[in-house]
Amino acid sequence: MSHRIHSLVELALLLVVPGWLVCRPALAQTTAGDRPPAVKAAATKTWRTPWGDPDLQGSWTNATTTPLERPAKYGDRAFLTPEERAAEDQETEVGRDKRGKPGTADDVAGAYNAFWWERGLADGRTSLIFDPPNGRKPPLTPEAQKRQGGRNEAYRTDGPYYGPEDLDLYTRCIIRAPLPRIPSGYDNNYEIVQTPGFVAIVQEMIHETRIIPLDGAPHLDPSVRQWLGDSRGHWEGKTLVVETTNFNDRASFEGASKNMRLVERWTRVADDRIDYRFTVTDPETWTRPWSAAIAWTQGGLPYEYACHEDNYGLYGILSGARADEQKSAAASKKGTN
Repeated sequence: MSHRIHSLVELALLLVVPGWLVCRPALAQTTAGDRPPAVKAAATKTWRTPWGDPDLQGSWTNATTTPLERPAKYGDRAFLTPEERAAEDQETEVGRDKRGKPGTADDVAGAYNAFWWERGLADGRTSLIFDPPNGRKPPLTPEAQKRQGGRNEAYRTDGPYYGPEDLDLYTRCIIRAPLPRIPSGYDNNYEIVQTPGFVAIVQEMIHETRIIPLDGAPHLDPSVRQWLGDSRGHWEGKTLVVETTNFNDRASFEGASKNMRLVERWTRVADDRIDYRFTVTDPETWTRPWSAAIAWTQGGLPYEYACHEDNYGLYGILSGARADEQKSAAASKKGTN
């Protein structure tokens, strides 16, 4: 894990109080009668910028322990029982601090404590994926199975590490992963800033910023490929809809190809809640599109994410690989004498 140094920095951005996703069993199949009260209230209230666009601005977090895919133990069940949810939240609370007794050797060698973790809690569902209804990604195409098999074979988990390029991009602090962003153990904060014609989304993790134009311009030429793709947005009522294409092939979301098409939707449903969902389409990877919904809740100001390539892990891994090489070379030399 990259060495992280956090120091609080106030961003010079316009803030508005933000929020949490209201989850529904079959998001497109609910009726007005079975929607939670917050969603009913949202139908009669709008949040607007001074120039009249829907207002999504502010500090948000998508932290949650709800997994992307539904664990097999839940079968086709989309929601946790209250007892299951409480048990999962209790397990999360206990797992926030795995250190030994403070001041002991175990404390020094232990994992991050509760100050570092930002996992959130379960949102009551068994998976973030709601389509397909089984809560799991669709089957891979034969092409994707072959591609991912080659990628797994090429990725070194235990060396040899000839150079920093043999470590993953996240460890090297280049990028966590392409869009969309799935919650992790920490740094799940975002800042949304709007101007007439643009929406900017600042992500705390590896301090990346998306600048999304709303002017209706076409996507970049397919020959132009970018780490975060090319995002183009528009408003559908009070929902921000963003289509992203033109990803590069140096990083991959869940094994997708560079031709993945991502459609995201942000809808403010309460003063402190945003309903965020996305749909991934990639016929080169999955047999059908799939969709997920993630809570965006009120969050604090993002911290500086001072990730850097010059971290202890990189030194240790590469030094260990060089030591192994020297040991092998010495043994080889001895065997030939």
